[in-house]
Amino acid sequence: MEKINAFVLAAGIGERLRPITDHSPKPLLTILGKPLIATVLERVCSLPVDQIGVNLHYKGEMIYEWIQTSKYTDKIRCYFEDLILGTGGALKNAESMLSESYFLVHNSDIFSNINLTALVEKHQSSGNIATLAVHDHEKLNNVWIDKYGYVNHVGSKQPSEPSRLCKIAFTGIAVYSPEFLKLLPKGNSSVVDTWVKAVSEGHKIGTEDFTGCQWFDIGTPEAYSSLIFQTLHRNGETIHVHPSVDCGKAEFEGYSVLEQGCTVEGAAQIKNTIALSGAKIKDGSRLENVIIGPDYTIKLGDSISIPGIMLNRMAASDLYIPLICDSFGKGYQEIEINLIGTGGSDRKYFRVRNKGRSAVLMECARIDPDYHRHIIYTQFFRKYSVPVPELLNSDNKKMLALFEDLGDVSLYSWLKCKRPQEKIENLYKLVLDILVNLHTTVTKNVSECHLLESRVFDYDHLRWETDYFVERFVCGVKDFNIKNRRGLADEFDRLARKTDSFRKSIVHRDFQSQNIMVLKGDSPRLLDYQGARIGPPAYDVASILLDPYFRLEDDMRDRLLNYYVENMKDSPDNTFDESEFRRSLLPCRLQRHMQALGAYGFLAKEKGKTYFLKHIPRALQYLKEGLEAVHDEYPFLNEIVRKINEETCL
Repeated sequence: MEKINAFVLAAGIGERLRPITDHSPKPLLTILGKPLIATVLERVCSLPVDQIGVNLHYKGEMIYEWIQTSKYTDKIRCYFEDLILGTGGALKNAESMLSESYFLVHNSDIFSNINLTALVEKHQSSGNIATLAVHDHEKLNNVWIDKYGYVNHVGSKQPSEPSRLCKIAFTGIAVYSPEFLKLLPKGNSSVVDTWVKAVSEGHKIGTEDFTGCQWFDIGTPEAYSSLIFQTLHRNGETIHVHPSVDCGKAEFEGYSVLEQGCTVEGAAQIKNTIALSGAKIKDGSRLENVIIGPDYTIKLGDSISIPGIMLNRMAASDLYIPLICDSFGKGYQEIEINLIGTGGSDRKYFRVRNKGRSAVLMECARIDPDYHRHIIYTQFFRKYSVPVPELLNSDNKKMLALFEDLGDVSLYSWLKCKRPQEKIENLYKLVLDILVNLHTTVTKNVSECHLLESRVFDYDHLRWETDYFVERFVCGVKDFNIKNRRGLADEFDRLARKTDSFRKSIVHRDFQSQNIMVLKGDSPRLLDYQGARIGPPAYDVASILLDPYFRLEDDMRDRLLNYYVENMKDSPDNTFDESEFRRSLLPCRLQRHMQALGAYGFLAKEKGKTYFLKHIPRALQYLKEGLEAVHDEYPFLNEIVRKINEETCL
């Protein structure tokens, strides 16, 4: 690809976004802590860009100051406009720079994943004077193109012979040849008018269709909030809190964002809320479906786009409604059903609401053996006070189950708020109390649950985990060439036999912060327990105290480990062997970290849940740290992990 220049249109006032834009220009509006213009420039700089022009007018000094401190400052030339020159006038004003080569133009209020490389390459090989990135967007379709994708007309008014044409929408992104600048008049003008002029003079304006790509025009509070909530969802998150914000007393539900510069004064209740810089959330306030700023609260109303699909009642009636109505005892028309969840499971979860009541509906595939385990384990665990959700109803033929709704705040999300270390430690102690009960009292009575008693986490399963690590992470994600597979397999055999040799209890097997929900009053509850087996208890302890989702401080981890040990020693059955348990910690830790890395690779590469990739560096670091203590025992594994870790840190 040839070198190109670029231009970012950033002068607009953002009238429809007021009062938000009374405090900040649109390009500096943040998406999970990152200004929109930063995302645009990051994408533009993925191309072989020589120079980038940015036009400035409304609150231009604020944007200019941001640019001066950004990593892009050396490439950017700013063009201040005393009077707004429009999309055409802005390009004409920068003609001396843009006339040097092909140039990309990108609106600063557009957030998309459109393939800019494909757009530029299409233009450079086409002979067009301009090539527009377009998509089918019914409300915005006003560019009329022929069957070859060339622009014929622009506007809502139908051209002559409309049957030969179809309508499409402009995305705010285009590539131009320098010749286009000659068609622009001096002063204020629109590129759209110049497209029409160019076509009338015989120039070709082509298009590249990106229908189906992610695309947001941040023109209204509803559009802005939709982008934020959808980005949270795509990142596998429900809460974004800037590290400087102290929200330890607040309670959260749904999706929420607290940006840098906002304050939370006390025990507020926050649901589907975006708090921008300068916002003050008062003690005792209840916020729902709003954007809040320094001196405004914008109610988003019914048009807000919260991630999740609300099912059409008719579509849901045959499968879900009978079970739900049997439990809720209310009319069919009063029920709402929304798809929820961002985890790694293939099962579907729905939040069911009906006049203030809610429950979670689980739908499993007909061949999913976890369904029956989930039902049976729930009943068994609740009998022995394991805090799993209550089973409200089930339909075994349809593979449906209705559970108590534990809300939206996992321990992982709860930890995003700045909290006193003592409060964090106390909650982890409650979490470890669950493990102690599971590893002692519940295990003692496991003969009552034959399905669980017969599922042993043994050598074969441990070896499956390490093969999974190699296939899905070492080769699948890192594409690492293993030179001595036989030697590595021998090490995995030794590790599996050692881990399998320790005394066993019931283990959850995925006991980490995303599978622990935190209810009001900081009460932990347990999810995703259908994979439980009979295995070494240290596997669960390593899973939670060395959790890639959240790193505990070393001294706190040590205190929590000792807390678990002392409570196990004080258990009524009095069979806990502290010495054996501590010997089992390192082998179980290595196994667990490899399982987690394999799972992240599988979920990202095979299931398209790429947000799991962000947890790889910490899991890999944990594995590296664990191997340092036994590097002579597992030299091949240690060498592979060391080299991968070095590459990851580059």
